[in-house]
Amino acid sequence: MDNKLKSFAQSEELQAQRDSRELERFGYAQELLRSMGGFSTFAISFTIISIITGVFTLYDYGLQMGGPLEMTLGWPLVSLGTLFVALSMAELCSAIPTSGGTYHWSAELGGPTWAWFTAWFNIVGLVTETAGIGYGCATYLVPVLGLGSSHTVLLIAYGLILVSHALINHYGIQWVARLSDISVTVHILGVVVLVGALLIFAPKQRLGFLLNHETFSPVHAPYFWLFLLGMLQAQWTYTGYDGPAQVSEETVNPRHRAPWGIVMGVVVSAIFGYILVLGLTWAIPSLSGVLNAKDSAGNSLPAVLAIVVSRLGERAGRAVLLLAVAAMWFCGLSTLTSASRVIYALARDKGMPMATLWSRTNSKHRTPGAAIWLAAGLAFVGLIYSGSVAVVTSISVVGCYFAYATPIYLGWRTKPQWVDKRGPWHLGRRSNLINLLALGWTAFICTIMIMPPNVRTGISIGVVIITLFLLHLLTGPHEIRKPRWDRS
Repeated sequence: MDNKLKSFAQSEELQAQRDSRELERFGYAQELLRSMGGFSTFAISFTIISIITGVFTLYDYGLQMGGPLEMTLGWPLVSLGTLFVALSMAELCSAIPTSGGTYHWSAELGGPTWAWFTAWFNIVGLVTETAGIGYGCATYLVPVLGLGSSHTVLLIAYGLILVSHALINHYGIQWVARLSDISVTVHILGVVVLVGALLIFAPKQRLGFLLNHETFSPVHAPYFWLFLLGMLQAQWTYTGYDGPAQVSEETVNPRHRAPWGIVMGVVVSAIFGYILVLGLTWAIPSLSGVLNAKDSAGNSLPAVLAIVVSRLGERAGRAVLLLAVAAMWFCGLSTLTSASRVIYALARDKGMPMATLWSRTNSKHRTPGAAIWLAAGLAFVGLIYSGSVAVVTSISVVGCYFAYATPIYLGWRTKPQWVDKRGPWHLGRRSNLINLLALGWTAFICTIMIMPPNVRTGISIGVVIITLFLLHLLTGPHEIRKPRWDRS
C-alpha cells in the first residue's frame, strides 16, 4: 500500500511539472501552488453551487411565486438548461486551462475587448454572489448565537464572515481544498438526513399537492409569468460552477479534471438538490402557514425552517439552522476563491486599475492575497449599496451568465478555426448543438431576471454596463495579452 501511495504521489508530481511547462507555453509562469486533485476540483464547483444555500435562501421566493408546482418542475428545468452551459464551458476549459477561465477563453476566441468585458462581468457576478451568500449566512448565524437580528448586528456578522473567508484563502489553497472536500460530505449527508427524517417521521401531503399552483405572490400576473419569475430560486443556486476553471492553474492535470469538476458539480447538485426541494415541499403543512410563519419574538421565519420546526420540532429546527450556517459558510469560502482568481488573472494581464497591486502573490503561501481582500471588500460594499439580497442574487445570475455566454458564443462562432485544437475533454459532433442550447437558455434566464417586478435589478445591471463602458473608454488602451494558444 505504501509503495502504491508513493508511486501515485510521484505520478502526480510529474504531472504537475508537465502542467507547469504547458502553462508556460500559454505565456504564464507557475506562480500559484499546483496541488489540487480531481475530487477537490469537483468539490469547489459543488460547494459554490451549494444546494443547501440556494434552496434555504430563496425557497420562500420560489414558493411564493409559483407554489409547489414551481418546486416540482422548476428545479429540473433549470438544471437541464444549466447543464448545457456547463458542458459548453467544460469543453473550453479543457482547451485553455488557465486561471481566469471565461476571461481567457474570450481573449483567445474574440480578442482583448471581449475578454475585458467578460472578466468584469464575471467579477461582478462572483462578487455579488459572495455578498448574497455571506449575508444569507449571517441571517442564519445570528439567531443561532441568540443575538437580535437588527441591521447593524447582521452587517457586523456579515463582515466577520467575509474576513474569515479572506483569511483562509490568504493562507493557502490547501485549506480551501480540504474544507471544500468536507463541504461535500456536509451537503450530501445533510440532505440525506434531513429528507430522510421528513419522509420517515413527518406527516406529508398527498402526491397531487406537488402539482398545486396556488401562489401568494404580491405581483398580479398570469401564473405562467409568476412561474418564470420563481425560477430565480433554482437559477441562483446554479452560479459559480466555473470555479474549477478559475483554479485550473492550481489543479494537477487540469485538462481532464477541471472540465469534469464543472460538469459533475452541476449533475450531483441537480440530483441532491431535487431530492431536497421535493422532500421539503411534500412535507409543507400549509402554504400560507409556512410563508407567514413567525418566531416567538414575532420575527419572520424562513419557510424551510418553518416546515422543519412544524413537522420535526424545535431541536430539528436548530439542527437545520446549524446545517444552513455551515453550508453557506463553505459556499462563501469557495466563491471568494473563484472571485479572487478572476481579479488576479485580469490584473496579471494589466486589465484593471492598480493592476500591479492586485496581481501580487504572497511568496510564502503562493496565493493572490491582494485580490482576495479586494474581492471581500467589494462584496461588503456591494451589499450595502444594493440594500437587498434579492437584488444582489439577481445581479449575480446575470453577471455570471453574461460571462459564461460570451466565450461560448465566440467558441461556437469560430469553431472551424480551433476544433482541431480542442483538449481531451470535448463534446464531439454535438458541440454546436449544445452551444446553441446553452446560449438560448442564457438569453432566456437573463431576460427573466431583469423583467418586472425585478426593475431594480434591471436598473442595477444597466448601471453596471454603462460604468464598464465608461471605464473601458476612459482608461485608455489596455495591455491585456491573449494566452499563446496556436489555432493554426
